Amino acid sequence: MKIDSHQHFWKYHPVKDAWISEEMKIIQQDFLPAELYSLLVKNNIDGCVAIQADQSEEETHFLLHLAQENDFILGVVGWIDFKSDTIEERLEYFSQFKKLKGFRHIVQAEVEDDFLLGEDFCNGIEKLAKYNFTFDLLITTKHLLYATAFVKRFPNHAFVIDHLAKPDFKQADFKEWEKGIKELATYSNVYCKVSGMVTEADWKNWKEEDFTYCLDIVTNTFGINRLLFGSDWPVSLLAATYKQSCNIVKDYFSKFSKEDQDKFWGRNARKFYHL
Repeated sequence: MKIDSHQHFWKYHPVKDAWISEEMKIIQQDFLPAELYSLLVKNNIDGCVAIQADQSEEETHFLLHLAQENDFILGVVGWIDFKSDTIEERLEYFSQFKKLKGFRHIVQAEVEDDFLLGEDFCNGIEKLAKYNFTFDLLITTKHLLYATAFVKRFPNHAFVIDHLAKPDFKQADFKEWEKGIKELATYSNVYCKVSGMVTEADWKNWKEEDFTYCLDIVTNTFGINRLLFGSDWPVSLLAATYKQSCNIVKDYFSKFSKEDQDKFWGRNARKFYHL
């Protein structure tokens, strides 16, 4: 079974989705399951995991509603306020939804680089394991040092890094990223999504070999058992078609054994998210 472990749905609203700037005009529109389903079928992918794009419980319910109506949406990663005094109650409430697999916070948008280490935030994160929820780390190179200290606090939690922690493909400056990602990879409870690469590159002029160095790094450090495929659709449309995003990793992993390819394309996602 092939699984796209990272994609989004939204009904576009210029205020709610203010992060979608004018230079991103191509994605200033609705993106819903019917459109993605046709792309999955064309690319021989069996299902997906829908990831939050808005920081609200309404977003979580929106995705759960779509998952209930569409069997190919195998799991949902929603949002919840980890700083809330009622975090335990909210986790208890959301534990009733079988397709809700975990949560994410858009750490890259926070003012404080060390946001992950805030005591109130960590107090909320600490309660995830009780409910067997995962946590997606949406971070960039500057957050890697803090992310390492963060995951060290929670050895029994399941974490996955989104988009390889966004290496700087435009400048091809990977020194700090490489140092940080290698350290983070030493923690066996941390997985990594091979996703979102094209949006960190030159949208108009990227080529597959631009990503080889960083793919080598994450493959050698995390190992094939902790890598997940994700398209980051529809954000990825800023720079590539769905098929092009798939082909980058299809070509890269083509030299791996069938068993290892099966792990990357689906088995690891099923294990991590309990699909």
